[in-house]
Amino acid sequence: MDTNNQDANNNQQDQQQQQQPEQSQDFDQDEPLPKGWEKRVSRSTGQTYYLNIYTKESQWNVPSQEASTKDNEKIRCSHLLVKHNQSRRPSSWREEHITRTKEEAIALIEDYHEKISNGMATLDELASELSDCSSAKRGGDLGFFARGAMQKPFEDAAFALKVGELSQVVETDSGVHLILRTA
Repeated sequence: MDTNNQDANNNQQDQQQQQQPEQSQDFDQDEPLPKGWEKRVSRSTGQTYYLNIYTKESQWNVPSQEASTKDNEKIRCSHLLVKHNQSRRPSSWREEHITRTKEEAIALIEDYHEKISNGMATLDELASELSDCSSAKRGGDLGFFARGAMQKPFEDAAFALKVGELSQVVETDSGVHLILRTA
């Protein structure tokens, strides 16, 4: 390597090091990172950086929030909601005052899951008739949504599904759900 190239490389490394912020003194190195981040070490500088495993973007600062997904990935799902007397709002378009217990709601959802799994009905059919969500008018279709749009347990279950896959029972503050990922 000639002297000019070596000087250029040294200048580039110096600039990179100047751009790197100091690690926060109050960050515990053993503290787990938010979901979707990996801790890495730069081969050129030896400094720690953080990689978003979804977008492959990196940053020098310790992340404080979960990593965003690829291009704010959106998925499409349909669902069937059964509310119970402990739901956030125990009423629906079907029933003004819902009195069933949480255990009864779970038993209903498990029965619907079995019917769908055995080919006796589709989620669309059951949701249209039995869902306590206003999406029943659309066969349970919620349209496309990104992370952050739904309650966390629903979001986690929905994003974990493959297209065409039906969830097990999912519990949220709204009630209990079956979720079918459609796109």
